[in-house]
Amino acid sequence: MELKVIDDKGQNAATVAASDALFGREYNESLVHQIVVAYHANGRRGTRAQKGRSDVKHSGKKPWRQKGTGRARAGDSGSPLWRGGGRIFPNLPDENFSHKVNRKMYRAGMCSILSQLAREDRLKVVESLSIDAPKTKLLVEKLKQMGMSDALLITDSLDHNLHLSSRNLHNVMVVDVDHADPVSLIKFRNVILTKKAVAKFEELLK
Repeated sequence: MELKVIDDKGQNAATVAASDALFGREYNESLVHQIVVAYHANGRRGTRAQKGRSDVKHSGKKPWRQKGTGRARAGDSGSPLWRGGGRIFPNLPDENFSHKVNRKMYRAGMCSILSQLAREDRLKVVESLSIDAPKTKLLVEKLKQMGMSDALLITDSLDHNLHLSSRNLHNVMVVDVDHADPVSLIKFRNVILTKKAVAKFEELLK
């Protein structure tokens, strides 16, 4: 298939040949949902912790005798049934939240996202992408000339000036092909790839 190449002013300048397997795949919503959920889960840290029955501060003395009081049996005040008692199944810091996604599934999901972006005309290709100095103003002006304010910029290798210039912009992100992820591809309104990035995607996701 052919992808449109835009110039510095956002106008269609030419086309570039691209793989149908990468940019012409049918959209698989369930697969995309699965890899997005897995991406979020695998980035989650187990920082929460709750106290179990053995962790709470309480007396080990039996509150009252077993029989004859008319009340329910009680062994100690650390029971999960009592206020201030420990949790029955407490959350632990070493809890594992990760989801396993096969490599083939992940690649198919990424191809599905890229294909859908191309169909919705949210995927743009440029010959190259660079600025003269690491200044946010220069990057904003460049994107403004292209008619964009919200964009994910993907290059074949990370450009130092682009990366530094984008750090103060909440609606612009610069990554290389190796660090492109499904969440970012879906999040941004426009995705801009360089020609070399397209070739590298085809090599990695084939």
